Amino acid sequence: MHRLSDAEFEQAVGDALDSIPPELARAMSNVVVLVEPEPPEDDPDLLGVYDGVPLTERDGWWEAGSLPDRITIFQGPLERFCDSPEQLREEIAVTVVHEIAHHFGISDEQLHDLGWG
Repeated sequence: MHRLSDAEFEQAVGDALDSIPPELARAMSNVVVLVEPEPPEDDPDLLGVYDGVPLTERDGWWEAGSLPDRITIFQGPLERFCDSPEQLREEIAVTVVHEIAHHFGISDEQLHDLGWG
C-alpha cells in the first residue's frame, strides 16, 4: 500500500486530467471530477465511478438545466491497491481515463477490449 497526502492525490488526479489530449478535453461537456476518500460501503474496492448521461445519449432535452455529470475517484482503494508511488500515479491515470471514457459512451466491455479495463 502506498499513501499520498490528500493534496498530492488531488494533484495526481489533476495530472491525469492534464494528460488527456486537448481535443478530447474540449469535447467533455458539463462534467466535474471529484475525489472522495472511500467508495460506498457496498462496493469497497471501487476505484472510480461515472455518474451521468454519456455524450452519446444526450439530446436537446438534456441541456435544459441538467446538473453536471460526476466522475468520482476513490483515494482509499487506489492506495490500498498500489505498492509504490509510481504504480499509484499510473493507476490513478488509468482510472481517470476509464471514467472519462464512460462520459464518451464507451462501455466497460469496450474498455477491457482496449486494455483500459
